[in-house]
Amino acid sequence: MSFSVAELYTSLLKAFGHQDWWPMDHSYHVTEGTDPRDEVIIGTVLTQNTAWANVEKALSNLKTAHALSLKAILDLKEDQLRLLIQPSGFFNQKAQRLRLVAEALDKDLDGFFRQDLSRARAKLLTLNGIGPETADSILLYAGNLPCFVVDAYTKRLCTRLPLPVANDAYETIQQYFEQELSRLFPEQQIQVYKELHALIVECAKNYCRTTPLCTECPLRRGCQQAL
Repeated sequence: MSFSVAELYTSLLKAFGHQDWWPMDHSYHVTEGTDPRDEVIIGTVLTQNTAWANVEKALSNLKTAHALSLKAILDLKEDQLRLLIQPSGFFNQKAQRLRLVAEALDKDLDGFFRQDLSRARAKLLTLNGIGPETADSILLYAGNLPCFVVDAYTKRLCTRLPLPVANDAYETIQQYFEQELSRLFPEQQIQVYKELHALIVECAKNYCRTTPLCTECPLRRGCQQAL
């Protein structure tokens, strides 16, 4: 047996259930009068090169300081911002990147996400430290735009299963998943993009690790790594 993208999605969904990404504290934003999409955008930068548990600590610090918004990021002194996001690691770089993203998006977030997808993506990629994975996470989870996110876990699964795009470049893998998923789920395209990315992360954290736990993995029957 070998996996198609549809079988990958249905198998992981059966194993882990709906992940409902990206997590947002809606009650905080109601109380503060802030945009919950800001939390997603901030989180995508903080999650670079770190575990989500560390991001949660940094987000908690920002909430305590009433600073979980793009405007608040710009209003903070840089040393304050670095201190608040310190749990996420690489806090000097991330503070600079957060400011760049906030400057680019804060004034008209709705307008930014209304523009052509390729233009919005290109603008994000001009920002120092914002690569394809971060840009696409912002576009998909904050902008609700059809942009599949490819991360190291996705590449690992593509190689181990394997899928036809094993060892290919980011854009080639992304195009493959988008074509398959949009064909299979035309009415649920964006939601399926969100769910599958989150499900791949869940599978990789629990089973498809650097040293895999193949005997317990829900993909074991179709995975070449498990043979």
